[in-house]
Amino acid sequence: MSGTPALGRWPLALAALLLALATVAGAVGAHALPPEWSALRVQVYGTAVRYQFYQSLGLLGMGLWLNGRDLPDLASARRRSAQRCRQAAGTLTVAIVLFCGSLYALSLGAPRWVGIVTPIGGGLMIGAWLIFAYGAWRA
Repeated sequence: MSGTPALGRWPLALAALLLALATVAGAVGAHALPPEWSALRVQVYGTAVRYQFYQSLGLLGMGLWLNGRDLPDLASARRRSAQRCRQAAGTLTVAIVLFCGSLYALSLGAPRWVGIVTPIGGGLMIGAWLIFAYGAWRA
């Protein structure tokens, strides 16, 4: 290794942070949601927590796959594949923020137009996994 940090370092740290926040959000949902919340509002909040867990675990997996890879030490084709996988991790991070963040906001009473962001985040999740699949396959 050439002394630069491995590619998986930031996805691993960010995944751990997002998993900690999902745990907090789940605990809040289980113990502190106002009793006057509608069933739909609770369901939207629960969906945000669940997807934050799923996708953050996926980000953790991406980080583990990238861990130990160092761009200067990789051959050209493998370097491009690793860069795609790193791009997928960044895309997934944005997707988690948009998808889960918009659902949290909606459940907390944000205006309905915030819901426009949710499918954009969902599309980015799908795109991130396709980018990662292609990069991993090419590696």
